[in-house]
Amino acid sequence: MKNLVLILLGPTAVGKTEISIHLAKLLKTEIISSDSMQIYKFMDIGTAKPSFEQRKEVSHHMIDIVEPWEYFSTGEYIDRVRVIIQKLLGLGKIPLIVGGTGLYLRAMTEGIFEGSDADWKLRKELIGKEKKRPGYLYELLREIDPEASAKINPKDLRRTIRALEVFFKEKKSIIEIQKKLTKPLPYDFLKIGITRDRKELYQRIEKRVDLMIKEGLIEEVRKILNLIKKNNDKIDKPIPSLQAIGYKEVAGYLADLYSLDEAIRLIKKRTKMYAKRQYTWFRRESDIIWIDITNRSDYEKIAEEVLEIIKLKI
Repeated sequence: MKNLVLILLGPTAVGKTEISIHLAKLLKTEIISSDSMQIYKFMDIGTAKPSFEQRKEVSHHMIDIVEPWEYFSTGEYIDRVRVIIQKLLGLGKIPLIVGGTGLYLRAMTEGIFEGSDADWKLRKELIGKEKKRPGYLYELLREIDPEASAKINPKDLRRTIRALEVFFKEKKSIIEIQKKLTKPLPYDFLKIGITRDRKELYQRIEKRVDLMIKEGLIEEVRKILNLIKKNNDKIDKPIPSLQAIGYKEVAGYLADLYSLDEAIRLIKKRTKMYAKRQYTWFRRESDIIWIDITNRSDYEKIAEEVLEIIKLKI
């Protein structure tokens, strides 16, 4: 399989990073991150980036490529990854994609729909109307695009705004446009999923959050907020980086909205909810080979087992 690309996926805190380092060494290859928050510079602790030591051991791509105040689309991600994959294949290496951002992975393997670019002025106007009259935007969508509204939860404001934005700009339903997917990247993808018992995973999440606080997450968020403030003149749209779990909650604490204990509780709760959503997303995929590593931390051995699966497939 000359065009083989390996994807190592799974929920947050399951152990992907540790396994991927050993696996990359066995394959003598490089890692491409598929984490939508590790792309941001300076956001190291809260995004659980591979350590600098790990990045010295194995070359990583798609980490630290965007400023915290910048917007980075899935389309831009795919454009960059396509070039990296082709380069690695040209060197005779099997690209190893590691992460848990389902949208990035699906865009690579199945394609994404190409709608109109975000219109931040229009979105601001729509949000303003929603604040004045909660529920107005969903009612509007149901009136002008009933097919789209039927597929969107009335409480999902983000998707409601996007559907309205597409309708106003394209003069078409977002459902119609979504049927015209971009083509997936032209490679033979092999997906390996890493999973653990849910209770054990949640315990790992709690320990990870406590460690992040101990390692300096509060100061990291304070630094990010200061950087964004200094570059305020460059910002004309919402800042996705500040919506990352951990950063949003600590920012709330720093703004005196609640105590540090409450911020930590929220981070743990929302991270567990995110892990649950990741499982839901991945289980819609029919071609993932799952490996259960409950009660295991022998990452080198697990990487060897993954390698054996790869050999069987090729």
